This record gives sequence, structure tokens and C-alpha cells, in this order.
Amino acid sequence: MSRLVLVLGDQLSPDLSALCAADKSTDVVVMAEVHGEARTPAHHPQKIALIFAAMRKFATKLEAEGWRVLYAKLGDPANAHSITGELLRRAEETGATSVLATTPGDHRLMRMLDELPLPVSRRPDTRFISTQKEFEEWADGRKELRMEFFYRLMRRKTGILMDGDKPVGGKWNFDHDNRKPAVPDLFRPKPPRFKPDRITREVLDMVGAAFPDHFGTLDGFSWPTTAAEAEAAADHFFTHRLASFGDYQDAMLADDPFLYHSLLSPALNIGLLDPLALCQRAEAEYRAGRAPINAVEGFIRQILGWREYVRRLYMMEGPGYVTRNALAHTRALPALYWGAKTHMSCLSETVRQTRDTAYSHHIQRLMITGNFALLAGVDPAHVHDWYLAVYADAFEWVEAPNTIGMSQFADGGIIASKPYVSSANYIAKMSDYCDGCHYSAQAKTGAKACPFNLLYWHFIDRHEARFKSNRRMGNVLATWRRMEPVRKETILAEADAFLAKLDAGEVV
Repeated sequence: MSRLVLVLGDQLSPDLSALCAADKSTDVVVMAEVHGEARTPAHHPQKIALIFAAMRKFATKLEAEGWRVLYAKLGDPANAHSITGELLRRAEETGATSVLATTPGDHRLMRMLDELPLPVSRRPDTRFISTQKEFEEWADGRKELRMEFFYRLMRRKTGILMDGDKPVGGKWNFDHDNRKPAVPDLFRPKPPRFKPDRITREVLDMVGAAFPDHFGTLDGFSWPTTAAEAEAAADHFFTHRLASFGDYQDAMLADDPFLYHSLLSPALNIGLLDPLALCQRAEAEYRAGRAPINAVEGFIRQILGWREYVRRLYMMEGPGYVTRNALAHTRALPALYWGAKTHMSCLSETVRQTRDTAYSHHIQRLMITGNFALLAGVDPAHVHDWYLAVYADAFEWVEAPNTIGMSQFADGGIIASKPYVSSANYIAKMSDYCDGCHYSAQAKTGAKACPFNLLYWHFIDRHEARFKSNRRMGNVLATWRRMEPVRKETILAEADAFLAKLDAGEVV
């Protein structure tokens, strides 16, 4: 008796556990471009196009390898427009009586499969370096689940950047060396662009017609949509940009959004690249003397550390994680996140870049859009939906912990030991956004005061009681308490006035 083998849009790997457990001679692969998924939430058109184009090409590859693939394109009249609907339709069509699936990276999809009126065998997603059991054994009994210590476990497990039992270079983490501001450089190597082929052009036309109201543009789409293209992108990064990645990974330039970043996360997160192989290649560059330890360790930590950690924590914390709101923030997401005019250069540039490319790097997400939302008291559920929608690499398992936990401190400190908030000083140091901005990063009060300066102390004041026992917040709280009462009143009044304008939809 045949089974249906479900392959989702972020499971485009030949070694997918469901495919490995299936019988090519009898089982049938089911893939579908689902309208509802593209609108849950309303994803960036480039993200939708990336996934659909990559899906079509992966399906063709499976067919060439002898699989029977039943593929529903978005415009197919018979498309059931939901994953469960497609599975039921294909079961009736083929006579299949059960489903074989790899566990999705989204609790909502897991629940949908569990409620399907067909037997579903869910296999673990083995395309990660760690296992869920490994993580939960490590987490058991710990008061704090800090990524740094799980990362060290992964380093020891894999032997990556290890000299015996010791970390290469004598330290586990070289992040302190990776905080240099960048300057414009016309000769900085650019990431490769992949010209859309016939299949991708068809998808781009379809997505443009089907989702005209979604935030973002399809112009300039150039993401890799096959494993071969993704490997070419990786080759270019390791050859031309890895060596300088570490020094400038936290820097931000308005006219150079990519700097030395790899841009590999979209391909990696849909299954076109292998995470362990990327870490091994980075290590090889260090061992060969072609890239310094701070660059290589920084890149490896993003994959072997953060990526593994957030996957396992998301799965362990369960579906309620995305609804957490430890700071009780309730403000609606400001319209400027959807491109409304703002006088704040840093936010304007980051949102513009997001609109045009479906990408911004981790510091832009954490210290610009995330920092502002946290300081302004935006409901973390709204922030979560925005990040999930607008970035090409965002899938709930990776996005939610980074947003709910790291960025918005909405999980109460499971991931971060303190909220990631800053005044304008950090942004001015690490970017050129403040050059020519309507506001002044140096002005603390008055008409020209950067909103980050006002909102920073507003945040500290309203959460003073909560953080009084947080040792990492001690100096900041002490500074606020020592401040002259009149100055504090001025800051809070101006911050309140700014937030009132923000709520009213005025240009801020």
C-alpha cells in the first residue's frame, strides 16, 4: 500500500528523513504551493518566490531520480489551498492510506498534521547538528539556558575549532573583536546574483499577480533557488568575504546593506545547504590561513551556536512560546515598519532595505528595528509577525526565539540575560545612519533629540522595578536614579509626547 510523502517548502533536501524512510517504488511525494501559507502572515513576495521556485526545481530533481511527485502549483484549479487539504485530495486520488512526514519547524503545522484524518508518521528533522534529546538533557536542571554554553557542547561534539579539549585560539568566543564600524568601499566584493531562469521568472510573475498587496518588491530578485546555486554562493563567500566578515559583522551602512555577510541563511533554512558542511568549510579556511579566527569563529557560532540553539529551544518551549509577553507591552506596530515616512534615518533605511531585498543582517534586526520596538513598548506578537513576514530566511522555529526572546525580552529572560536596548550612541558608532539625520544622536532632550535617547530612559523608568535585581542592569539603573529630577521629568515628558505622535500616526 502506498504512502504520501509530504515535502514542505523549507524541506528541500535530498537527505530529508521522510524521503530516506520512503519507498521510491510505491510511495508518492506530495508538494504544494499553498495560498494560505503564503498569507500566514502576509509574507514578503521575494520570500514566497524563493520558496516556490526552489520547490518546483526540487520536485523536478526528485522526478529525475525516479520519484513520483504530485505537485500543486498555486494557480492549479484543483489546488486545495491548504496542506491538509492537499494531502486528503492526493490520498483520494492515489488510494494512499497514510502520510510520511518530516517534523515541520512550526508548531501550527505540527498540529495540523496531528489532526489530519489519516495516520501520519512524523520523523525527526535530522538536518541539524544537534538532537532534541541532546538539548533537553543539557537544559535539564539549568537555571539559565544560555546559548554560549550549548555552543561549547556543540564544539566539543563536532570537534570544530578545537585543539584536543581546548578551543582554537584559547577562547570560545571572539565577539569582542567583531565590533568595528565600516566605511564605504567601492571595491568591497559583492555577493553573487543569480539571474532568474524560466522557472523562476514564471514564479515571479505569478507571485506578483497573486500577492500585489504584500509588503516588499520583487524587483532585483536574485536569491539562489537550487542547491548548485546555493553552493556557488557559499563558494563566493568563503573565497571573497569570510576573511573580513568578523571585523565588520556588526557594522551598518545605508548604501552597502550586505557588507561581508554571507546571505546564505535563506538557502540554508529551506534545505539547499548543509549546516555542518558550512561550518567545516569555514574551519578549513582558518586552518589554511586564509581567514582569521575571529571571522571564522563568528560565522560558525551563528550556525553551530545560535541556529542549533534556537531550533531546540523553540521545540522544547512549545506552541505557547510565541504568545509570551513578559514586559506586558501592548502598543500596535507603528506604520513606519510598513514603509510609512519617518524622520529617523536608521529605521527608514533598514525598512527600505527590507522592502527591497527581504533581508537585513542580525544587528539591523536586533539594534534598529528590534531595539525601537522594545523601547516603544510594541506588542511582541506584532513584532514576531512582522519579522516572520518580511525576511526571506524567517521560519518560525528560527525567527520566534530570536524575536520573542533575544530581541523583545518577551520570554522573561530565557534566552537573554538582559534586554537588548540601547540609546543612539551605539547606532552612531556602528553605522552611518546618523549622518544627515533629522535628529541628533548627541542631543538628549529637545526638538532634535534622537528618539532612541528619549525612549531608552523611558523604558528604564517604566521597567525599573522589574530589573532592579538584574546585575547586568545595575549601572544603568543607578545612573537613572542619580539623574536630576527635572531632567528626568523632561526626558519622560518628551518621550511621552513622541509616543503620542507615534500612536496618532504622525510622522516622527
